[in-house]
Amino acid sequence: MILPVLLILLLVGALLPVVLRDDSRLAWRLAVVMPALASFLCVCAAGVGVLGSGESLQWRHEWVAAFDLSIGFHLNGLALMMAGLVTGIGTLIISYALGYMGGKEGTMRLCGLLYLFMFAMTGVVVSDHLLMLFIFWELTSISSYLLIGFNHESASARRCALQALVVTGLGGLALLAGFILVHQMTGTWWLSELLSGEHMVAGHPLYLGALSLVLLGAFTKSAQFPFHFWLPNAMAAPTPVSAYLHSATMVKAGVFLMLVIQPVLGGTEEWSQSLMMAGGITMVLALIFGLRQVDLKKILAATTLAVLGILTLLIGIDTKYSILAAIVFLLGHALYKATLFMTAGAVDHSTGTRDIRVLGGLRGSMPLTAAAGLLASFSMMGLPLFFGFLGKEYAYKSAVGGSWLTIGVLVIGNATMMVLAARAGVLPFMRKPMGKTPKVAHEMGWFMAIGPLILAATGLVIGCFPGIVSPIVSLAYTGIVPGAEPYHLALWHGVNLPLLLSLGTFAIGFLLMYVLKPSAVGKKVNESTFADAVYERSFKLVLLLARWCTRTLQTGHLRSYVIIIMVSSCALILWKLSRFGGWPTLENLGPVNPFVVCLLVAMTIATMFAVFAQGRLTAVVSLGVVGYGIAMLYAKYSAPDLAITQVLVETLTVVLFAWVVRWLPKYRKLSTGFQRFMDCGLAIVTGAIMTVLMLKSQSLLFGPKVSDKLAEMSYPEGYGANVVNVILVDFRALDTFGEIAVLAIAALGVWALVDSAVKKKGNK
Repeated sequence: MILPVLLILLLVGALLPVVLRDDSRLAWRLAVVMPALASFLCVCAAGVGVLGSGESLQWRHEWVAAFDLSIGFHLNGLALMMAGLVTGIGTLIISYALGYMGGKEGTMRLCGLLYLFMFAMTGVVVSDHLLMLFIFWELTSISSYLLIGFNHESASARRCALQALVVTGLGGLALLAGFILVHQMTGTWWLSELLSGEHMVAGHPLYLGALSLVLLGAFTKSAQFPFHFWLPNAMAAPTPVSAYLHSATMVKAGVFLMLVIQPVLGGTEEWSQSLMMAGGITMVLALIFGLRQVDLKKILAATTLAVLGILTLLIGIDTKYSILAAIVFLLGHALYKATLFMTAGAVDHSTGTRDIRVLGGLRGSMPLTAAAGLLASFSMMGLPLFFGFLGKEYAYKSAVGGSWLTIGVLVIGNATMMVLAARAGVLPFMRKPMGKTPKVAHEMGWFMAIGPLILAATGLVIGCFPGIVSPIVSLAYTGIVPGAEPYHLALWHGVNLPLLLSLGTFAIGFLLMYVLKPSAVGKKVNESTFADAVYERSFKLVLLLARWCTRTLQTGHLRSYVIIIMVSSCALILWKLSRFGGWPTLENLGPVNPFVVCLLVAMTIATMFAVFAQGRLTAVVSLGVVGYGIAMLYAKYSAPDLAITQVLVETLTVVLFAWVVRWLPKYRKLSTGFQRFMDCGLAIVTGAIMTVLMLKSQSLLFGPKVSDKLAEMSYPEGYGANVVNVILVDFRALDTFGEIAVLAIAALGVWALVDSAVKKKGNK
C-alpha cells in the first residue's frame, strides 16, 4: 500500500499543471482533491494492517547488489502517524488552496507543487534505507523552495525561498555525511534495523562526528537555533503553503529524524545537552520574536518555532515518557496550527489585512472561520477538553523529576504561547472592531472552510476522547523506544504536579494577556533578527568571494584555463601518491621494444619541431607526424581498426588545417620567452605525471576485465569474429550512432565556417 501512495502523488503532481486549467469548475476541483483523498485512504488501509498485527509493513527491492544499494520502505507506528498527517492534512490543504486561489493564474501550478511536496514528505517518513531517506529529504527542500518562491515576481519571495534552500540544503549535505558515518559504525543502512536498539554507538570514535552532522541536518530542517531565522521569513509563501509545509509537515521532518535516530545516537550527555540547549534557546527566542509581531502569519510562525523548540527539548530529555510526550505534542500541534494558518489566510483573504491591531469583531461576518479559529486557539492554549491540553500535560509529566530549570522554561513558554494563541485566534473574532479593514469582511467558501473546521473539530473530539488515537500513538511510541510498553492515553490522571503546573500556566498566561498588549497602530515593527543579519552578511561574503574567484580564474584566455587544469590535476595526483604511496616500479614498464623506442623518438622530434616552428604549416605537418606515429603504435599492439581510423582522421585533419591556415592572419608569437619556458616545464612535468599514472593503472585490477567478457560474447552472441566490429555495431550500437551523429554535425559546422570565410574573402 506504500508504493501506490507515492506513485499517485508523483503522477498527479506532474500532470496537474499540464492537464487542468487554472479556472477549473467544481468537477475539476474534485478531480484535484480526490487523488490526495485516495492517498490518505491508502495510508489508512495500510494502518489497519499495522495496528492489527502490531508490526511494521516492509517492502525491499535489491537495486545494485555490488554496492549494497537497495530500495526499501517500511510503515511502523511513527511512520504511519506521520504519513496520515501528511496525506490527511494535505488533502484538506489542497481543497483550501483551490478556494484560496479562486481560479487565478497559477492555481494548478500551486496544487502540483503541493502534490510534489506531499510525495517527498511521504517518502521521508516511509523510507527504510538511509540513502533513500536522504533523497526524499532533499526533495522536500527543493519543493519547499519552489513553494516559498511561488510568487516569483516578488523579490522578497525569491530571497526567502533562496534562504530556506541554502540553509536546509547545506544541512542536507551534512545529514548525508552523518548517515555515512552511522553506516560505518553500525554496518547497516536500514532504518528498521537501527530502531531495534541493538546499535548503540556511544563509545565509537566516530560518534561525535556522526551526532554533530545528523543533528545539523535535523536542526536546519526544523529551524532550531542558530538556524531558526529562515522559518519566519518563509511566511512570504501563500497561506496554504505556510499552513502545510511550515507548520504541520516539513518542519516536523527534523523532529521525525531525531525520534527515529534516538535509539542509535541517544542515551548520552552530548545528545541530551545538545537537544535541550538548542530546543530551549529556540523556544525563548521564538516567543520573544512573536510578542513583537502584529502580523497573524508572523505570530503563528513564531509559535511554530516555539513548539519545535519544545519538541526538541522533550526528545533531549531522553526518557521513555519524554518521547511519548513529544509524539502527543507533535500530533496536537499539527492539528491546531494548520487550522490557525488556514483561518489567518481566510481573514487576510476576506478583509485584506493580517494586522491584529485593526482586526476585530469578525465573528458576525465570518462565523465558520471564527468557530475554527477559536477551537484551534483553545487547543493551542492547552485548555482542558482539547488535544493541546494532553500535549502540555504529558510534556510536564516528562519533565517532572528532572531539572527545575526545564520545568520553568516549559511553564513560561506555554504561558507565553497562550498570549500568542489569543492574539492569533481569539482577538480578531471576539473583541470589538478596532478599525476599518481594506475590504468588507465576508465568510470563506466551503472549499476553504472544510479543512479548518474538520481539523478544529478533530482536536476537540480527540481531546475529549483520547482513546481514539491511543492505538496509533502507542504503536508509534513502542516502535521507536526499545522495550517500551504500550500506553493508553487518558484525559484525567488525578491531582498531581503536572496538573498543578497546568493551573499555574493558565494563571501566568491570563496575567500576561492582561499585561502584554500588541504594539500601537502605526508603530514600526522590527522583524529582522541577529541571526538573519548574520546570514545576510555571510551570503554577501560568499558572493564577494565568488566574484573574486571568477575574476581570477575566468580570464577569457585558453592558456590560463589549460594551466589551471594541468596544475590542479598534477597537484592532486602527486598529493595522493605522496600521502598514500603506491608509486609505480620499473616492473610496470615491461620489456623494451626497439621499434617502439624509435617511434617514440621520432614522435618526440616531431613534437619539438611543432613547438619551435616559425610557421603554421610546419607545425601542422609536424603534428601530423605525431598522429601517424600513434597510428603505428595501434598497429603494433594489434589494433588495426584503430590504426586505420587514426590514419584517416589524421589525414583529414592535416588536409583541412593546411587548407584553412592560408586564410589565417600572419603567424605571431603572443607569449614572452619566460612564459614559453614555464609552459615547457609545465608540459614536461604533466607528461611525466601522466606517464606515472598510466604505469600505475596497469597494475590495478579491481575485477574481471570487460574486454575478456566482450571477446567471449562476440562470436556466440554477436556472430562476428572481429571483436572490435561486434562491439561497435552490436554492443555499443547506440553509442556508435551517437558518435556518427556528432561527427556529422561537426563536419557541417566546419563546412559552414569555411564557406562563410570563402564568401567573405570573395566579397573583399
